[in-house]
Amino acid sequence: MPGLIECVPNVSEGRRPDVVDRLVAAVRAVEGVRLLDRTSDADHNRSVITFAGPPDPVEAAAHALVDAAIRDIDLREHRGEHPRMGAVDVVPFVPLAGTTMEDCVALAHRFGRAVAERHGIPVYFYAKAATRPERVRLPDIRRPQFEGLQSLMGTTHVPDAGPARVHPTAGALVTGARPPLIAFNIELDTADVAVAKRIAKEIRESSGGLPAVQALGFALTDPPRAQVSMNLLDTSVTSLARVWREVETRAVGAGTRILRGELVGLMPLDAALAVTSDALRLEGLARDRIIEAHFID
Repeated sequence: MPGLIECVPNVSEGRRPDVVDRLVAAVRAVEGVRLLDRTSDADHNRSVITFAGPPDPVEAAAHALVDAAIRDIDLREHRGEHPRMGAVDVVPFVPLAGTTMEDCVALAHRFGRAVAERHGIPVYFYAKAATRPERVRLPDIRRPQFEGLQSLMGTTHVPDAGPARVHPTAGALVTGARPPLIAFNIELDTADVAVAKRIAKEIRESSGGLPAVQALGFALTDPPRAQVSMNLLDTSVTSLARVWREVETRAVGAGTRILRGELVGLMPLDAALAVTSDALRLEGLARDRIIEAHFID
């Protein structure tokens, strides 16, 4: 039986449900792929679509999603809080049962080169699939965004595949291979985005904060509030519970409080158990203490 790979494309559309429906339908139409989750955010104007299956169907589904997104998304008209430089902004491949990180690196390289050739889109490889050290971190690649990318294509942002020319409507695409991560947001009881930005800067690894944590501060609407948006790259290094405490301490220090957390996409079971263990002060809480886990292969 072939191994399994998870794919978690982030697309630059979160306000038009009909468009997201078409992207999801393109994935579902590929035999052998299972749709695991879809999450959209209107403020970020972004959706995360998660699916998994054997390598070949997953690759086919990723191509089907790109084809559909290019038809429906025009970055010249896109506005949202989240940084982006592509209609399909990032396509990570994650090894699951029976596959290795090396398998996902090879898949990301093959997929990225095919997208570049098929659509004339510049492609960048990141994380474990990066071909140079300055391309490991996604924020470093995405920093100029769609509007500023073309001016850097002859210097810091020469594509790994495809033309040194931004696609007029689809921008560029980043793809790579990585372990599972948790995309987690915390909304604050304040509309002052400066508070969220300050907290994000203090906790993210790149600014000397928590290891394996990426963070940005955003302003949300309806109702107005500030958000600390995070990627937790390795919860065995920095747990979700610790991140919550660090944000909460800083929020209280700024005269506000946490309103709620938001999970974007999916999270590993072991990370959820770690949060429960921390909250209840349980030592040694493992999968074998969970009834349903005894029915999971």
